[in-house]
Amino acid sequence: MAKAKHSKNTYIDWYKLMLLIRRFEEKSAQMYGQNKIRGFCHLYIGQEAIVAGLASAKKDGDKAITAYRDHGHALAMGIPANEVMAELFGRVDGCSKGKGGSMHMFSKEHNFCGGHGIVGGQIPLGAGIAMAEQFKGTDNVCFCYMGDGAVRQGALHETFNMAMLWKLPVIFICENNNYAMGTSVERTTNVLDIAKLGLAYDMPSEQVDGMSCEAVHESMERCATRARRGEGPTFVELKTYRYRGHSMSDPAKYRTKDEVAEYRDIDPIEVIGDKILKAKYLTEKQLEEIEQEVEKTVQESVDFADASPFPDASEIYTDVYADEYPFIVE
Repeated sequence: MAKAKHSKNTYIDWYKLMLLIRRFEEKSAQMYGQNKIRGFCHLYIGQEAIVAGLASAKKDGDKAITAYRDHGHALAMGIPANEVMAELFGRVDGCSKGKGGSMHMFSKEHNFCGGHGIVGGQIPLGAGIAMAEQFKGTDNVCFCYMGDGAVRQGALHETFNMAMLWKLPVIFICENNNYAMGTSVERTTNVLDIAKLGLAYDMPSEQVDGMSCEAVHESMERCATRARRGEGPTFVELKTYRYRGHSMSDPAKYRTKDEVAEYRDIDPIEVIGDKILKAKYLTEKQLEEIEQEVEKTVQESVDFADASPFPDASEIYTDVYADEYPFIVE
């Protein structure tokens, strides 16, 4: 095996985080089937390498914002599994006090600026978060995720123009999993290499293997370094794949079994697990122990969520408006 590009601890951290997200999402699907989770529910199964690679590349103070497929992002930003599951259950101990549910998780403490249910709605918000950091004089950056369907929104083009004009410290990340709900990229655009969209604004753009923790980490680190130097945004297209349907109500009949199997062969968790074994960072037994610990954590999150009460009706108007406006200049 060639010399590893990253440290032993980094590979193990990637494995643990991806496995946590995978088992958490599988348990979420089970809980949805038992009616513990209601409303919409979009799972992240298959795309775990993206948030794992970014988690190792970001620094404290960096912000993240994404769309409604947000459970994995929340966990990767450090929100405890207990709080994420409680939010899915709509309970008061959830990270959004049970008011956000699956699609609208948020945690100021962990610099996670949400899941957002409006397709593409988070793109200008991501630029706004970056603008706030620029205004305050920090070297923090904002990682703004979107799906391949969201790049069809006009808000993306307006935002790209302003972000480049003002050299905002934002990394726009398109998680291209090939399908906008059930519609393939090929049926919605003549530009199949989505990264090319940034070139119209002279925005540095690149296409990266989103199934590889290493590739994602290196891309995010490179883009963040550029943003911290005041050189502005980057647009990154991460080629990835989701193994499940768009949401829990989607049987995904628009895909062939062979297509899914092809991506299963490059499952990021299996790939990193194999690298850990080949490098002799851990033994098979130690990987099994990690699996057991992760399953325990996920089950504990279900028990925690089940024990948490629903929000009181009196809370309906709480947190609707901010009490302070820290960025207004007198």
